[in-house]
Amino acid sequence: MIMPTMRPGAPEEVIRLLPDGLGVITLYLDIERGDEREFHDSLPHYDVDAARLARAGCDVIHPAGAPPFMLLGYEGEKKQIADWEARHGAQFFTAGSNHVDAFKALGVNRIVGASYSAIQNRIVTDYMGQAGVEVLAMEPLEAPFKSVGQIAPTALYRHIRRLFLNHPEAEAIYIQGSGWRTLNIIETLEQDFGVPVVHAVASKAWEIQKRLKVREPRRGVGRLLAQLPGY
Repeated sequence: MIMPTMRPGAPEEVIRLLPDGLGVITLYLDIERGDEREFHDSLPHYDVDAARLARAGCDVIHPAGAPPFMLLGYEGEKKQIADWEARHGAQFFTAGSNHVDAFKALGVNRIVGASYSAIQNRIVTDYMGQAGVEVLAMEPLEAPFKSVGQIAPTALYRHIRRLFLNHPEAEAIYIQGSGWRTLNIIETLEQDFGVPVVHAVASKAWEIQKRLKVREPRRGVGRLLAQLPGY
């Protein structure tokens, strides 16, 4: 995995969700501001780290962080993934492609979601529209970019609850960004509203298993990992 920021949370959570025996190498970029310029400027650094992981023999490489690749557009992102796979002989998936694939596996077309900021909101909404996913509502829970991991899961639950109750026709809830510490509210959200939740941490673990041809369901963190659809 190539993580966009130098902060704990997502890498260790993903590793804990994976079956024993899968090795993980994690590299880090140092995105600090979370603005569009910084997202754009990070792309060459992802390219360097992708080559490093390929030389290390990784079978699946995940450049994490949705906005940098969503800025390329849905089709542009697919071209970037295809280029990496051709050059490095490994499987690649980005956060954006992962989330869209999760929605497809769950049979979802209409979503409500939360992000870190208005900038990310716009980037994510534009991208999802290009991918054929209808965003009924996407609202940020504003916080300093480097402090996202400190937001209480209960605050995010309240935020998403309000969004969903305003749009009960939504077929899924989307928690965009792996900086949220939200694994302990996914089951609650799914039970309360009767729809699946797609969140960056659980969806990474789902796709890594799928690509490596292993199948170990995990309870307690949502339908995606409990049912392992799309295999």
